[in-house]
This record gives sequence, C-alpha cells and structure tokens, in this order.
Amino acid sequence: MKIIKLLSSAAILSMLVISCGPATEIAYIHDAQRDSAFALKGQFSGGIQANDLLGIYVESETPESTIQFNQETNKIAVLNGTVMNPGSSIVSGYLVNHDGDIIFPVLGKLHVVGLTHSELAALIESRLVGEGHITDPVVTVKLMNFKVCVLGDVTRPGQLVVSGERLTIFEALSMVGDLTIYGQRHNVTVIREENGLRTIGEIDLSSKSVFDSPYYYLHQNDVVYVEPNMRKKKNAERDPMTMTYVSSAVSIVSVLSSVFYYYILSKRYLNN
Repeated sequence: MKIIKLLSSAAILSMLVISCGPATEIAYIHDAQRDSAFALKGQFSGGIQANDLLGIYVESETPESTIQFNQETNKIAVLNGTVMNPGSSIVSGYLVNHDGDIIFPVLGKLHVVGLTHSELAALIESRLVGEGHITDPVVTVKLMNFKVCVLGDVTRPGQLVVSGERLTIFEALSMVGDLTIYGQRHNVTVIREENGLRTIGEIDLSSKSVFDSPYYYLHQNDVVYVEPNMRKKKNAERDPMTMTYVSSAVSIVSVLSSVFYYYILSKRYLNN
C-alpha cells in the first residue's frame, strides 16, 4: 500500500508541476477608488502629419460662393465619417505631402503640418475672408484615415482604421479583443512618430496613472505593443517537447499505479 501511495503522490505532484505558475496581475486600474473622478491631461490630437488625409468642407449662407472650394464628396465624408465616394473606390480628400503641404482650390499651397484641425480651419477662413472670396465662411476639417496598430499578446492583433480622431488605449484594446491572459498590463509600449521624431513610451494599464499618460489618447499612426509576461517568456525558452515528455511520464505513472493497485486487490481476493 505504501508503494501505491507513493506512486499516486508522484502523479499528483507531476500534475501540479504542469499546472502551477506564478500568479499574474490582470486587473485594470486596480489602485483607483471606485466612484472617483480623474481629469484627463492628454490631447487626443497630435496635430496634422505628413500622409494625413484631410476632409475639408466650406460652408456659407450663400452656398453658391463655396462651390469652387468644395469637393462634394468631402461633404459626404465629413458628415458621415467615411472616406469613400458613394459608388466609387476612389478616396476623396486632401493628402498631406512629405513637405507638409496640401493644394487647396483657389488658395493654392497651404503648409499644414503641425497645425491642429481647428487651426487649419481658422487659417482657411481667414484667407477666404481676407482675399475677398467669402464673407462668412465656416470651415470643417476632419482626419479621414486615422489608424493605429496593436501588436503582441492581444486576441486579434492588427491595424485599426477609426472614424474620427479620438481613441483611448482602452478603446483600441477592446477593438482587438483585449489582452490575453499572458499580456503584461504594467508596461504596454506605445511607439509614436510626430514631427519627424520617434518616441517610445510605456503605459501602466493596472494603475490610475494611466489617465495622466500622454499615451492614454492614441495619435495617428501609433503602434501599441503588448509584451508577454514572464511565465510565457519562460515557457517559450523551454524545449517544446518538455511538456509532452512530462505529460507522458504522468500518464505512465498513473497507469502503473492502477495496474499495481488492481494486482494487489486480485492477489488478496485469491488468498481469501
């Protein structure tokens, strides 16, 4: 009976070795008091960049005065949040070139890189009034190709194309199915390129400090990378056949325990 107990203990111990692992903190914002309020310090727009596709629409109380300044498809794009012409695969809008310029009807070349959308709208309005084209213009500027990439230990990594220009880190992660159980919550990496500079920052999803981070609001072309935790890294460093060997050993031990147990029972039965 001691041998049976020993074999059984060995089988249980082997199973525990397979299943056990370090506990992983998976809660979001665990240090924030519930029913509390936080001021958001970040900006959800980092300014216009090269390769941005801008939808620009000019309005006035005299619509006929705005015709030459509008692509009619831009009006549809701005109002409906789409970049596609109805019944067409051609994208409308003004693409910011590598020099940071767009060519706007009548006004010609405008240098727009670094401006916010409201600043560009104010610039166009000022030019239209100052040059005597329209007396009461109202200009709407919208980013039409806002996209970010989410990579690493998330359920569905990939590129997100978003209507609008406001996207938080939590919204982006929800769109890719959230982090996996192996994803690090404490140091999610955000790679950002703005004004010719690349910055690499970290954001802690487990802390309320996430709301103070400049990476809480994602910007155009941001790349979010979720690093695997230590448990997954260690598993990746092991021989991929190790778990197979251990599992096979557990199965053999279990079978031998059963055989030996039934052997002892049958021997007792025959002796009786």
